[in-house]
Amino acid sequence: MKDPGEPNRGVHMALATPATNTPANCEDTRRWWEKHGPVRVMFLNTTLELGGAEVLLLELVKRLGHRWLVPEVVCLKQPGELAPQFSAYAPVHARLLAHKYDLRVLYRLVRLFRQRRADVVVSVGAGDKMFWGRLAAWWAQVPVALVALHSTGWPDRIHWLNRQLDWCTHGYIAVAEAHRRFLIHKEKLPAGKVFVIPNAVDTARFCPGPAPPGLREQLGLDAQGPVVGIVAALRPEKNHEGFLRVARTVLDRMPQVQFLIVGDGPRRQCLQQLARELKVDHRVWFLGSRGDVPQLLRLMDLVMLTSHVEAAPVTILEAMATGRPFVAPAVGSIGELIVQGQTGLVVPPGDEEALAQAVLMLLGDARLREQMGQAARQRAVRHYSVERMVRGYQRLILRLFCRRRGVPPPPGCESWLHKPQGHDTACSQPPLERKTC
Repeated sequence: MKDPGEPNRGVHMALATPATNTPANCEDTRRWWEKHGPVRVMFLNTTLELGGAEVLLLELVKRLGHRWLVPEVVCLKQPGELAPQFSAYAPVHARLLAHKYDLRVLYRLVRLFRQRRADVVVSVGAGDKMFWGRLAAWWAQVPVALVALHSTGWPDRIHWLNRQLDWCTHGYIAVAEAHRRFLIHKEKLPAGKVFVIPNAVDTARFCPGPAPPGLREQLGLDAQGPVVGIVAALRPEKNHEGFLRVARTVLDRMPQVQFLIVGDGPRRQCLQQLARELKVDHRVWFLGSRGDVPQLLRLMDLVMLTSHVEAAPVTILEAMATGRPFVAPAVGSIGELIVQGQTGLVVPPGDEEALAQAVLMLLGDARLREQMGQAARQRAVRHYSVERMVRGYQRLILRLFCRRRGVPPPPGCESWLHKPQGHDTACSQPPLERKTC
């Protein structure tokens, strides 16, 4: 391995200009791609514990596989509870980072990228994976390094050290137009490198319908009382304290309402203590992490978020696909997902009284809830399908790889790769020069 201090002039030149050995004609293109084989895409995450970004990544890995694209997954730390599901669709590599200050992670990643002949590295989120992933990709001479960001602020806050590696980054992926603007204006990322691929939901798995028989009884819920839920990991930015305070206000007016908290985390005990202090613990159920979220959503009459910060929450898309109206504060890109008054209600950030009034209004109008739920389902199917997200990643990865290597698109990909860019992929860089075979 070269000394880290030695500049890699070939890589720096490649960053500025594509390779010059461009195939001269269609036959040369076919031979080039047959010799090279599919583009190997390495998705780098810290671990594969249950969370919104990890669920999206699983859906992406399931479907990204293509004649010319092959995914693999890398975990800096332990694999996590979702690893068995990932390994059914792609190789999973784990335990490359022994501790926070383990500098040998760079050597391990470089060796892995070279052994697996990585063509593209996608760091999923900020922090250590964003830093080590891009640095290792540069050192291993991986043609394309991308960063997929899913939040505004923590845990995707881009700190000073990560900003210094923009020179070896070929793109940042935002999950909504508002998120893109945030990354450009707040995080100061170069506009020409920020692409938009909206979050998505499996609309076949999350679909309208009755809750399974006996689920209410299994959870210990009343047979008839309305149900309001939140699906979010118990982390500070999700502000479950606000959810509990809204529950207190709602229960003062409608004591029969039941509240479900789906998700887990280290703050569970303090939140349970707050529920007791607010005297709502008899109407709030802490369900922890669950594998039956689609069924739980069908049990709910409406779904909420009370977050301080968000980008484009997957839980909103899941509720929309299930045909449930949503109530949330206008933070991040929530205003893009929820059509005010049509698929749900959006209130000013931090206004818990407005949240409570929105919940009370919807609980008091079953017909309006039904109308909003139907509109939400239609919107999810039309704009936020997993297939659309996958196609966005396929287009972006192949376009950048072809540009960086100076080659035409692989055979059979020309038609969809050159379609006009729409909402499912970014349009901040010009399209490839069109060459068809």
